[in-house]
Amino acid sequence: MNSVLKSEVMPARSNRSDVKPVYIEALTLVERLHRRLLDVIKDEFDRRGRCDVNSVQALLLYNIGDKELTAGELRTRGYYLGSNVSYNVKKLVEMNYLHHARSRLDRRSVRISLTPKGKEVHDVVAALYDKHVQTVEQIGGISVDEFSRLNNSLNRLERFWTDQIRFRL
Repeated sequence: MNSVLKSEVMPARSNRSDVKPVYIEALTLVERLHRRLLDVIKDEFDRRGRCDVNSVQALLLYNIGDKELTAGELRTRGYYLGSNVSYNVKKLVEMNYLHHARSRLDRRSVRISLTPKGKEVHDVVAALYDKHVQTVEQIGGISVDEFSRLNNSLNRLERFWTDQIRFRL
């Protein structure tokens, strides 16, 4: 009986051949899920007849929200998952979705924030997420507990990857 309780609390260590296929599958799923999220956002804008911003730009505007950030902070805080944040920020400024102004403290740094037009895009994505929150459990079959476990695992994976870089493991 003691061994049954112990195995439920502490799972047995896996060997490398057991971990590899599920690790690779997880990596593939994370990448595919991000692309699918962009597809879902694009579909929402298409349904609304809006083609003024692409899904990457819409997600960027959503993640900025009511904050004032630098382009570097967008990357380091994980708000932007693309390779060319400068290009999209420049385009969004040109299209009047973002304000940009030199920082009062560091004149080399440019601070960005949403314009009213950018806030409209933010609100479309927020409404989409709110709609998903209402149905993901019933239709998607994913419970709060499952999301909690998933988020816990993803946070641990992020810490693992961060440590790989930080400590050059």
